[in-house]
Amino acid sequence: MKLYQHPASTTCRPIMMFIEDAGLDVEQQIVDILTGEQYGEAFTAINPSSFVPVLEDGEFRLIESSAILKYLAELSGSPAYPGELRARTRVNEMMDWLNSNFYRSFGYGLVYPQILEYCRVEDDAAYRHQVAAGKTQAERFLKILNDHLLGHGAPWLCGETMTLADYFAFGAISVGETIGCTFAAYPNIKAWYGRIKALPNWQSANAGLYEW
Repeated sequence: MKLYQHPASTTCRPIMMFIEDAGLDVEQQIVDILTGEQYGEAFTAINPSSFVPVLEDGEFRLIESSAILKYLAELSGSPAYPGELRARTRVNEMMDWLNSNFYRSFGYGLVYPQILEYCRVEDDAAYRHQVAAGKTQAERFLKILNDHLLGHGAPWLCGETMTLADYFAFGAISVGETIGCTFAAYPNIKAWYGRIKALPNWQSANAGLYEW
């Protein structure tokens, strides 16, 4: 198997950490998204959407991080993707919520306009409005994540055991560090994120974020 990734990528780092945690043998090739390599002919032939990650397993190819995590978990028999129907459905639901609601507002609404030129509108007044609106939406979903999804007393998003939902979530949460987020106003998020960062493979899988 082969994973096309970038070490700073929000959507790649959870997969990279899962690969380490599960002890999987996966070749990894860096695609330099900071210099635009993803738009070149060589990579668009692999993924016309010009995004990482991409996983290849022989002739089988996946281009979405959520699907890649689930596929690798199935191959490895990982308990992070439980087999019981309702437990698995809860993990799927959480990953969908994170992708459709949280990451859209926190990542693309608040964080990326402040650190990535292509996500920022050019007019200064419009930019300030963009970030303010993103902050309002992000705070709404941070509160939901803190008070409800992590407010049930269990250490992980789906209960007593870490699942793929936690891997998927840490990618989206971690980009907040690039703009100085401490999550001090969200104690359940802060405690959960602390548990994630204390895991053995956190530093190696996320070194690219801090280098960036």
